[in-house]
Amino acid sequence: MDFNLTEEQLELQKWARNFAKEKFAEKAYTWAENDDVPWENAKILAEHGLMGMTLPEEDGGQGAPLIDAIIVMEEIAKVCPHTADMFQVGNFGAIKQLSTFGSKELKQRVLPSILAGEKLISVAMSEPNAGSAVTDLSTRARIEGDKVIINGSKIFNTNGPHNTYYVVWVRFGEGVKTSGAVLVERGAPGFTVGKTEYHMSGEHHCALYFDNCEVPVENIIVPEDGFRKLFTMFNVERMGNTSRSLALAQAAFDMAVEHAKERKQFGRPLAEFQGIQWKVAEMKMKLDAGRLLLYRAASNADKGAPSPLESAMAKCYINTTAFEVANEALQIFGGYGYTKEYPVEYIFRRIRGWMIAGGTPEMMKNKIAEYVFDMKFSQRKK
Repeated sequence: MDFNLTEEQLELQKWARNFAKEKFAEKAYTWAENDDVPWENAKILAEHGLMGMTLPEEDGGQGAPLIDAIIVMEEIAKVCPHTADMFQVGNFGAIKQLSTFGSKELKQRVLPSILAGEKLISVAMSEPNAGSAVTDLSTRARIEGDKVIINGSKIFNTNGPHNTYYVVWVRFGEGVKTSGAVLVERGAPGFTVGKTEYHMSGEHHCALYFDNCEVPVENIIVPEDGFRKLFTMFNVERMGNTSRSLALAQAAFDMAVEHAKERKQFGRPLAEFQGIQWKVAEMKMKLDAGRLLLYRAASNADKGAPSPLESAMAKCYINTTAFEVANEALQIFGGYGYTKEYPVEYIFRRIRGWMIAGGTPEMMKNKIAEYVFDMKFSQRKK
């Protein structure tokens, strides 16, 4: 059993590291301050074939395995988290659902502009009363002639105010098995975007409202029995969440190590204090263990979707330990870590959000337990 990257993957990693430093380092961490989206960086990613790495060639992608995209994601995220968000859009999230389940005509109409770094897409799934309990969706869709009529609302949409396209999870009937997904484009009749709101990390989101919203019937991505299909690809989105969480924790760790070498107290570097040594040793173990879980899930997925069990284990462990690593990194920096003069405080805030987005550690543990016991556990009140 070989736990090392292949020679080709090591070359890809080295190239991505140098590429990210050259192209994105100068403006890294400024996007949150400027309340902006790095469109110019999305186009740079597109020019170098990094938007659509995980998509089939017939959809305009590169047909690369998931592990390759994760290797690139790590290197980009360690340099510029906001550019990594653009890479996420082009490889891990809603775009995978559209590519996997959408019709040829729909993909030809929508994918090119996203892969060119010109437009954004996200999953519109969460609702005021359907977060972790996503099977409680209340947004409804019905087919009338050549139109789909949608009614309902969504919250917590990644890049919500800036998206052009939304993969909206809906119910076509009353039962859970009638669940599916429809592509809604900004400007569709009956579709309105709420005011821009901000997460603690500064990420933009907004509510989406569908009041007899009309879209062409050709925009249906999954017509029924959708949860089983959609969650298969949603595990890919979780890998994007997980790899960014790990990468930012690694960045915070690297910064803390350098700070501990240079910062002196009581006449000697922080690195010489045993308390600091134990902290960084534990941080290093957590990062390496998480990376093994992430790489296992991605490698076993090859060009498909990762195992629900392996993706749940990777996300749960990395979300939790990445936050612990970021917290300790901030502590090593002391008061400096709490200021905006250093990116550690931003990393701390950003990683915390990934413990909620895409499935909480608590929900991931429920999923893991189901596999351990080979039983389904309903969270509903009996």
